[in-house]
Amino acid sequence: MLTNVQKARLLHNLLRQEIPGFLGYLHELTETVLTDKERITAEWKDQLFGVDFWFELAADIQRTMAKYPKDLYKSSGVFAGQLFDGYTAIFSAHALVQYTARGRNTDPKFKSAVELLFA
Repeated sequence: MLTNVQKARLLHNLLRQEIPGFLGYLHELTETVLTDKERITAEWKDQLFGVDFWFELAADIQRTMAKYPKDLYKSSGVFAGQLFDGYTAIFSAHALVQYTARGRNTDPKFKSAVELLFA
């Protein structure tokens, strides 16, 4: 069985052309989470963890994206290791599923790959 890091590296290597779009969506999602805390807190029910942890994950991802803006696209190792290791993978995998569920991907194979690897 593959780890989240291995799955993300595989996804990046196979469908690199989708990574800039996903990274743009990931940035938008973290911005929304961090600017709409009141609404998210009010709607947060029956989750596996507290809403503050979700906000921490979004902030962590923003810091990572600021630190490695080009490398996240260019390097599958940086992409996978920085966004899909540890608890950060919870937010990043959620973002991948949302990205494809909302039809933001341009290659239909990307949605299939995300469903196979992360759903």
